[in-house]
Amino acid sequence: MSLPGFPDAAPMAGLAGGVLIGLAAALMLLGAGRIAGVSGIAARAFGLAESSLPRAGAAAFLVGLPLGALIVTGQSAAPAPAFAGTVPLVVAGLLVGIGTRLGSGCTSGHGVCGMSRLSQRSLVAVATFMATGFATVAAMNALGLAVLP
Repeated sequence: MSLPGFPDAAPMAGLAGGVLIGLAAALMLLGAGRIAGVSGIAARAFGLAESSLPRAGAAAFLVGLPLGALIVTGQSAAPAPAFAGTVPLVVAGLLVGIGTRLGSGCTSGHGVCGMSRLSQRSLVAVATFMATGFATVAAMNALGLAVLP
């Protein structure tokens, strides 16, 4: 199934992924009693924050994120995504980490868990994420730097 104007879209895969993310967030909340925000879990895994989640559990969660992506990529006939070089990825990761600490959470914590709980802080954070994303795309298009054709 493809969408008009988006020949590479995979809406059913997106739906399945969204359901799995929602289930994982619900299981984390019900099972561990905490929000499945990746930045908070990463801070706990690296000993930068205290939490009821054991450090080993936080580390296992972090290992599972790329491992799950690798498993799905291995099962898929689609080509593997192309990424920027190591230095841009490290710089981007550090900037995202700083932003998540300043914003008291990341897109997974605010977008998935906070919005479902109608957290005012999360509603504002997600609106900010989206507005910034829209502005970035508009600026990239205006400068002729668009990534997609």
